[in-house]
Amino acid sequence: MRTDLVSEPGDASRPNEDFAGVGLPASGQGGCAVVLDGVTPPSGGTGCLHSVPWFTARLGGALTELTVSGRDLTLSEILARAIRRTADAHADTCELSHPRTPQATVVLTRWSADTVEYLVLSDSALLVRGPDGTVTPVLDDRLARLPRSALATDALVDANLRNKEGGFFTAAADPAVAARAVTGTLPRREVRALAALTDGATRWTETFREGDWTALLDLVAKEGARSLVERVRELETADREERAFLGRAKTHDDATVVYVEL
Repeated sequence: MRTDLVSEPGDASRPNEDFAGVGLPASGQGGCAVVLDGVTPPSGGTGCLHSVPWFTARLGGALTELTVSGRDLTLSEILARAIRRTADAHADTCELSHPRTPQATVVLTRWSADTVEYLVLSDSALLVRGPDGTVTPVLDDRLARLPRSALATDALVDANLRNKEGGFFTAAADPAVAARAVTGTLPRREVRALAALTDGATRWTETFREGDWTALLDLVAKEGARSLVERVRELETADREERAFLGRAKTHDDATVVYVEL
């Protein structure tokens, strides 16, 4: 098995809000990969005393531990328990019902000798390579399908779309959101490699159109996860002034890649 993990902040002067982890049980059987993209809040406050990195570290740690140890639990059950555990850690001090309480996108995958399970919530991505080289993206595209007019302001998004029916969902403080994730199970023999990426890394394909998902996974497999992030940074810097590509609220975003060859 080969793994490659890179997580780089978009701004060196700010903490990285992403989380990435690979878990390998002591038994040597199977493993898991976890990627979270913490949601940067607007300036108006979140009702929480804690930072986004505080939240993603605790949620990511809980997901890693539960996915490795809870082999009898589904990934949706694991996400629900991890959200509950994280919420309990600050329910006494923070307003968890606030629409901008710390939250994150989630990619979670677990493999055994027989199966590969996956869960995707919000706009991070999971890429799966099959034995014939075919790359299949596993995406939760609810946010991408919303009209741009509905996303015009933070107030509109928070009032009408964030963690609401007809909008999109992130892992925040409500365990019930786990049932909204995209989930599935594949035979292990049908998976040769996996890549979990935050949208700061998928900009190479989704924003700058440098190549499709197959080309992106080929790049990571051949040159490494860091090479993908470096190429994204070059593209962002070249477009810093003009912002020719739509959908970039930040010049540079936190970028995380976890690559696993099974």
